[in-house]
Amino acid sequence: MDLRQFLMCLSLCTAFALSKPTEKKDRVHHEPQLSDKVHDDAQSFDYDHDAFLGAEEAKSFDQLTPEESKERLGKIVSKIDGDKDGFVTVDELKDWIKFAQKRWIYEDVERQWKGHDLNEDGLVSWEEYKNATYGYVLDDPDPDDGFNYKQMMVRDERRFKMADKDGDLIATKEEFTAFLHPEEYDYMKDIVVQETMEDIDKNADGFIDLEEYIGDMYSHDGNADEPEWVKTEREQFVEFRDKNRDGKMDKEETKDWILPSDYDHAEAEARHLVYESDQNKDGKLTKEEIVDKYDLFVGSQATDFGEALVRHDEF
Repeated sequence: MDLRQFLMCLSLCTAFALSKPTEKKDRVHHEPQLSDKVHDDAQSFDYDHDAFLGAEEAKSFDQLTPEESKERLGKIVSKIDGDKDGFVTVDELKDWIKFAQKRWIYEDVERQWKGHDLNEDGLVSWEEYKNATYGYVLDDPDPDDGFNYKQMMVRDERRFKMADKDGDLIATKEEFTAFLHPEEYDYMKDIVVQETMEDIDKNADGFIDLEEYIGDMYSHDGNADEPEWVKTEREQFVEFRDKNRDGKMDKEETKDWILPSDYDHAEAEARHLVYESDQNKDGKLTKEEIVDKYDLFVGSQATDFGEALVRHDEF
């Protein structure tokens, strides 16, 4: 399937899903839970293992001895210590937990990277991305399927420039990650809001009114009676989304809706792990302090630390 067919299929699938009377489209970006286990260290450290390694990695914990676990934990601690000062801080541990929880994002980036770094120089320029993604579409100003690829390309270029911090129109892997997954980066949140508003704001007045808000989630499809959840969303718009009660959502109100200030589970878990392991109470951890509490971090069971280390090195 080529790009044009894929995008058209995606468009049709989205339209089909939205035409279902009971289907609800959710644009809100929530931080996922670190684990579905109960966080009770008196019972087990299963929650902490899921948080530190990611649930999928934590499932393979049954093969190593305590000695092997300690050895591999020591290696992974060296990777968490980003500035190589011999200590793991709360921020460094939080960053690692976020990486472990969102490894799928980096795997997605790695897959796409291979198809866009055309000259294999370890960077992706806008020209490379444009040519790899749109290619022949640029030579066809009036495609048969009627899809507006040039408008999509303009939108991609705007997002690419936002992700490209140094403005050279060449993305490092981190910048490319921000381009592909902007909701994961604070400096990209404005573009997430802007794109969302453009999608929903059908009359292009720069605001989202109640009917545009509902229309993005629900299609009447000839049905006079709205499902109960739609009525609830109308109430949510009036009571909570439209904070200044002017009948529409502006940029800040939209941002509060789709990018809520959720509780930072990764930071809370990082602080918990430091508190439980910090023997001299200096607010940071040495490798020895972490390995001494290996049961809290990884237990005496196995995980594929080698694979985790390789993946983390790539970013």
